[in-house]
Parts: sequence; structure tokens; C-alpha cells
Amino acid sequence: MSYMYRTREFGNIKEMIDQSVSLYSGKNAFRVKRDGQIICITYKEYSEKINGMITALLEQGYSDSKIAICANNCYEYCLTYLSAVCSGNVIVPVDKELHEEDITGILEASDSEVLICDDYFLKRNDISHFSKYRILYIGSDEKYAGLESFDSFVQKGMELNSSGKELYKDVKQDPEKLCTLLFTSGTTGTSKGVMLCQRNFVFEIIAAMKVVKINPEDCGISLLPLHHTFESSIMIFFAVYCGAEVTFCESLKYVLKNMSEFNPSVFVAVPLLLETVHRRIMKTVRKKAHGELLFRTGTVLTRAAGKVGIDLRKVFFKEIQETFGGNMRLIICGGAPINPQIIKDFDAFGIQVIFGYGLTECAPLAILNNDFVRSTDSIGVPLPGVDTKIINRDENGIGELCVKGGMVMLGYYKNPKATAEVLDEDGFFHTGDMGYVDSKGHYHITGRCKNVIVTSNGKNIYPEELEYHLCKSDFIASAMVEGKEDEHGELQVHAQIYPDKAEIKEFLDKEPSEEEVKAVIKKVIDNVNESVPGFKKIKSYYIRTTEFIMTTTQKIKRNDNKQK
Repeated sequence: MSYMYRTREFGNIKEMIDQSVSLYSGKNAFRVKRDGQIICITYKEYSEKINGMITALLEQGYSDSKIAICANNCYEYCLTYLSAVCSGNVIVPVDKELHEEDITGILEASDSEVLICDDYFLKRNDISHFSKYRILYIGSDEKYAGLESFDSFVQKGMELNSSGKELYKDVKQDPEKLCTLLFTSGTTGTSKGVMLCQRNFVFEIIAAMKVVKINPEDCGISLLPLHHTFESSIMIFFAVYCGAEVTFCESLKYVLKNMSEFNPSVFVAVPLLLETVHRRIMKTVRKKAHGELLFRTGTVLTRAAGKVGIDLRKVFFKEIQETFGGNMRLIICGGAPINPQIIKDFDAFGIQVIFGYGLTECAPLAILNNDFVRSTDSIGVPLPGVDTKIINRDENGIGELCVKGGMVMLGYYKNPKATAEVLDEDGFFHTGDMGYVDSKGHYHITGRCKNVIVTSNGKNIYPEELEYHLCKSDFIASAMVEGKEDEHGELQVHAQIYPDKAEIKEFLDKEPSEEEVKAVIKKVIDNVNESVPGFKKIKSYYIRTTEFIMTTTQKIKRNDNKQK
């Protein structure tokens, strides 16, 4: 890549934090809501809290321990994450939406000693089942007055620092030592603990910031759960490096309200979220007289004006920008395929969508569109310093994508066999994703190796491709394509469909009957079948009456949704 931004160098995360504090000391690191009021926390105050928590952990004997956190996104979450990483301990982020037995399973498997939780966790789980762990409670609800206060714990550490017992200064920062343990099963398989070290995050920050510009003036709003490495890497690590401000969405129900309160300029999204927002925007556009014609005319004019240096986006799309608080400029998106038209439309609104590819095992980013490579129909190009190869290619050049670089994990926790299966002797991580490189050097993902449907005549069918085409229809909320044997034992393409009945109702202008829903869905499937080769055609389908079981990042859990 011929053009890259200049970045500063650092060898570990604590060094990065200290650099940022010297650069942005009095600037807001966070704006958070407390009892309806918005309060600000500066980088200097954030650093003092981090140092306080590090000292508190060390003073209590936690120097090589697993610190689990299971809570809503909040300032204390970020504080805990960085304090654990920089204290020689290991942070274990746990999905707050998991069932109690799954949470206890992760705590056991990770050898956690401390559990940091909040009101959401305590309302969903029986606290007596976690008595073996030291529990720190984020919050001030008197109902949980018997629990040890997170704030008090941090405050004690800060008092020790003030008295001269600055234990945080004694920590040896080892970039190669395990610092983050992330349990993920993705959408299939048994959960494995991904081991990441500070070197992974240092590499990722510097590589990404060479090609994506986030400014000290930017404000990020955290929407996706912070236990997910995509969200945490950007909101916890990238933000600190850049001196940007972080705010938190109270819940998806309050997204628009929070955006109007905080006026953010950056957020992280999964395609489903962008598709939902785009669908609502277009629905509003269509309701206006000549709305769609004016919209398309506006996009053509703004693009033409942009080529000669004139920005007309606020003239034509001010109302849409106000939906996001008026300052939104950048959305970083990944995790599933996205319709290129959505990226083009957001660009017309004045909002850049950077679409890329990553995995938890890569901390997470490996391949990305960026400020210098902005394709709408690919996942982009490897980050600076990332090597790639595609192995076992078929006649179309499609094979398994493998990546190598400083972001690749140490391995799976206490699972050398699983580690050996994905890390080869040359240091390449075998992603399990199928893809190819086009003539421009842009990468494309076609699907997961495990999901490929192989027909009796040896043809490979990637379910994700058909799911993408199905879900382009407003009438389908979600879909899962799988192989299913027919009466002759031949493997055929089968689809499970969860319809969007609200869209169908609006289309028909009445409450649809079961037969009418079937007719609408059949038309969608017929249209998809017309657009694909014969061997890829959907031969049978089932219309679900219940939603798919999903992960918290809105991916379908394939094993949990297989049709019996």
C-alpha cells in the first residue's frame, strides 16, 4: 500500500496509555450517564483509575490471575479490561446473555478467581452459585449492599498510590504473555478459549491506524457487546491510542435517543444492524412524494459534486444525518456479508462505511477496506504487516484463507490439539473461511469450510451466498441454507426462512394469511433461483414461525437451528 498514515511506536499497552495521557491529559476519555446526568471522565482521571485498580489487584495478591467480567457495556468495563491487561493478570470477558450454566462453565474452564458484574447479571443469575469467586459489583443499588463495591476497590488502590505505595509501577509488561482469554464458539462447534497477548493488540492498533484515521475530536458510541473482540478492540484500544472519546448506548431501544444526546462520529456495527437502519431510512424516503426519485437524484448529484471537491451531502441528506446525531462520519462493519448498495448509500449520506474481515483469533482484524482502499463488494486488503495465502483452491480459485501476522493468537487455552489444527508450522492461522482474491488484489469471502454443501456431482455450494441473496429481500428477516437429503439420498439445497411479517403486511396492505406469506416467500425464492446456476437452486424450504437462535452479534447458531 503506497499511502499510509504516520503512527507512533510503543511496545506494550501500558506504554500506549501513558503516551495518550501525556498527549490528551485534560481531554474527555468518556462521557457517561449517571442518574440521568452526563458526566465526563478525562484521560488523566482514567489513567489514575487504571493505576489505582492495578495497585488494588496487586495489593490483594492478584498478579497472574484470571479476572472475569460479565456486565453491560460501561466505563467500568473498559477500566477493568485495561487494568487487568496492564497488571500482569488476564481479563476474561463473558457474554452477559449466556445462561447461568454456560457462564459458570467459562469461569471454571478459565480458572477465574475474580468476577466483576453488574445489576443485569445479578437479576439473571443466582449469586449463591458464584460464591467461590471474589465478586466486585458495579453499581450502587442498596439491594446488593452486601456485595463488595467495584468503586471502593478501585478507590483503595488510588489511596495506596497517593500514600506512595505505587505498586502499578512495579509491573513488568511482557508483550508475549497471555493477557486476554476470550471464549467463543462462533456459530458452530464447542467453545474454545482464545489466548491473546499484548503484542497482538499492539500490532493490531498500529496496523489499523496506518490505514484508518480516527481523530482526537471523534466520539465513539459503543453498541455491540464489549465481550466481543471487534467492539472491545476499537472502543477500548483504538480509542485510547487516538485520544478519542467513548460513550455508551443504554440499549438498542435507546440508540436514536443516545445518538442525539452524545452526537457520536464513529461506531462499530454488524451488517444486520446497518441493514435494519438502511431499511427504515428507505421506508421513510418512499413514504414521501417522489421520495425515492429525489433520493436517487440526490445520491447521483452528491457523488458528481464530490469528484470536483464540492460536498453536497448535508444539503440533500441532512435529515438522515440528524438520525445519527448530526456528526456521524465513520462506521466500522464486519462479521457477515453486506449488500454493496448499503455502503454506497451511506457514503452518499456522508457516512463512510469501512467493511472488513476478522476473527477473535486475530484480535480481530486481518483484512479491511480503509481510507485508501474503498471497495464496496469485497472485504478489502490485508492490514499492513499481514501475510495471506489461499490453499486448496478449486477450479474457480476459491480455497481456504490463511493469515499470518502479529495479531494471530497464542493458541487455544489448554487445548494444544485444537491449536495445532489451525496454526501451521509457518505461523499461518487457517481461518476455516473460503475465499478468493480478485484481479485488483481485493479479497472475497464465500463461506465457511464446514458449511459447504458438496453435491453428488462434486459441485461446491456455499450456503452464505444463497443466504445473502435471500436476505436482500425485505420480506425475509433471516435465512439459513443447509444440505438436506431427498427421498433418493441425494443432497439437495434446503432453506429455512423466517419471514418479516411486518413488511409483508405493509406490502399487501392487510394482515397476511399463512397462504399469502407462503406465496410471497415462494416468489422471493423463485427470483433467487433464477439468478443462480442450476446446481445452486434451492430445491426445498421451510417457513419458520419462530426466530432463529442467534449469537449476541446476530449470527445464526447453525447447530442449534438444524431442522430435524
